[in-house]
Amino acid sequence: MVFASLEFLTLFLPLFFAFYLITPQRFRNHTLLIGSWLFYAWWTPKFLLLIIALTILAWGAAILIDKAYDERLKTRLMVATIVLNLASLVWYKYTNMVIASLNTILTGHDLPEIPWVKLMLPIGLSFTVLHAISYVVDVRRKTVPAQYSIISFSAYMAMFPHLIAGPIVRYKIIDKELRERVFSLDKFSLGVRRFMIGFSMKVLIADTLVPVVTLVFGLKNPSFQDAWVGCIAYTFQLYFDFAGYSAMAIGLGLMLGFDFAENFNHPYLAVSIQDFWRRWHMTLSSWLRDYLYISLGGNRKGAGRTYVNLMLTMAIGGLWHGGDNWNYLIWGFIQGAALCCDRAFTQRGLSMPNYASRTLTMLTVMFAWTVFRASGFDHALDMWAGQLGLHGMAMADEVILALRPSILLTFAIGLICVIYPATPIGKRGGLGIMSWSMVWPVITFAYAIVVLAGQKAIPFLYFQF
Repeated sequence: MVFASLEFLTLFLPLFFAFYLITPQRFRNHTLLIGSWLFYAWWTPKFLLLIIALTILAWGAAILIDKAYDERLKTRLMVATIVLNLASLVWYKYTNMVIASLNTILTGHDLPEIPWVKLMLPIGLSFTVLHAISYVVDVRRKTVPAQYSIISFSAYMAMFPHLIAGPIVRYKIIDKELRERVFSLDKFSLGVRRFMIGFSMKVLIADTLVPVVTLVFGLKNPSFQDAWVGCIAYTFQLYFDFAGYSAMAIGLGLMLGFDFAENFNHPYLAVSIQDFWRRWHMTLSSWLRDYLYISLGGNRKGAGRTYVNLMLTMAIGGLWHGGDNWNYLIWGFIQGAALCCDRAFTQRGLSMPNYASRTLTMLTVMFAWTVFRASGFDHALDMWAGQLGLHGMAMADEVILALRPSILLTFAIGLICVIYPATPIGKRGGLGIMSWSMVWPVITFAYAIVVLAGQKAIPFLYFQF
C-alpha cells in the first residue's frame, strides 16, 4: 500500500484515525503500533517478522547497554547489534548483486554459474536498520535514554509514516512525544495541509513524468536533446516523488502529534555540492555525518584523511541506496569526488559568481542522477554520450510524441498547485482548518485524486532503496 493510492486514502487512513482518536491517550502507542504493522503486512506480510525481530534486537540491546557497568561490554553490545542489523541488510539487499557479478565472471571464463534463486528485498528494511543503529549508538553515547517499553519502542520503529521510505526520525526527536502527546486541531490541520501538498507533488508532477523518463532511459544511443529531456525529467521526478513522500510523512506525523524533521530545503537552489547535501535528503545526510563520517574521523585527522573519509562516506551512502547493480556505488563516488573538489576549492579561498556555482552544481547533480537512474554502467555511459552530443542532436519522434500537450499541461498545473501554497498569498489567514491557506491545497488535492483515479498507483521511487 502506498500513500498515493485510493485504498490508503479511502480505507486504511480513515479507519486508522477513527480508532486512533477514540483510543485513550495512554493506549495510543498500542493503536499506532497495530496500525503500522497492519500497514506493513498489507504489502509484504512475510517480512513483518523480520522487522519485529530487528526491533526486539535493538530494544533489548539498548536495555542491556543501559544496565551494563563495564564500558567495554557496552561497546561490544553496540557493535554486535550493528553487525547483526547490517548482516540482515547485506543479505537481502546485496547478495543478488554479488552472485550476479560472480556469475558474469564465471560465464566469461566458460565456468558453470552459481545456482541462485533471487531474493526479494523487504520494503523499509534499509530505513529500519538506520533507525535501529542510530538508536543503539545514541544509547551507548548516552545522548538518549533507553526505552524500556517494548510497545513504545516498537511504535517508534514501525510508525507507518516513516517506516517505508523515511524521513529518518531519530529517537531523541520524538522521545517526549512517544511518552505524551496532546491532540491539537491546529497541528492536525497543518498536517492535513502538508499531506495534501505532498500528495499533489507525487501525483501531479512526479507520476506525470514517469512515461517520459521511462521512454528516454529505454532508448539506445539517445541524441543530445533526448538525453537531456530524460535527465531533466528524471531530476524533477525524483525530487517531487521523494519530497512529496516526505511531505506526506511529515503531515501524517503532525496529524498523529509528532514533529518529524524536515527532509528537503529547495536542494536545486544550492550554490555548491556541499550546500546541496545540506538541503537534499537532510535526515540521511545528517545520519551519514553523525554516525559514519564522524566515526571515521571526520576532518580531525588532517586534509588527506578528510578527503578519504568524504569519499568513503558518500560511497557507502551510495551503496546503501540499492543492491541491484553497482551504479549506486559509482554515484556515491561521484558525489564524494565532487565534495572533495568543492572542499579543496573553498579551502584555498577560491570562489566563483553565484550563477556559475549554481549552474555547475546542477550540472554535477544531473550528470550523477543519470548513473543513478541507468540500469547499468554501460547504460549510463550511453546516456552520458548522448548528453555530450555524441549520438547526434535531433529529438527522436517517440520522445516528441511523449511530450504531448496533456502531459505538459498536467505538469505545469502541478507546479503551480505545489508552489502557490508556499507563497505569502497561499499562506494568508493562518493555518487553521477553515483558513484560506487550506482552500488551495484542498482544490489541488481533489484534482490530484481525479488524476489518480484515472491511472494505476505508482510506488514511490525510494521504496526500492
